[in-house]
Amino acid sequence: MGIKGHKPEEIVAKLRQVDILTAQGKSIADAVKTIAVTEATYFRWRAEYGGLKSGQVKRLKDLELENARLRRAASDLTLDKLI
Repeated sequence: MGIKGHKPEEIVAKLRQVDILTAQGKSIADAVKTIAVTEATYFRWRAEYGGLKSGQVKRLKDLELENARLRRAASDLTLDKLI
């Protein structure tokens, strides 16, 4: 069985859900179990997506893809120049 990949919008929603549950008095461990991920995943997501809203997450992913494309283009040009 493959690993389920969460969409950035889903991750932001789950992070908000954990924030709500912890504000209601649940521990982080219990809140993380509610969203069906591990604590390590939660803390990794929080470090990456912590204060972002759904629209900002989409823009971030678009910028990361564009940045990767531009890096490939620059490395191809550099390689061509060296040859």
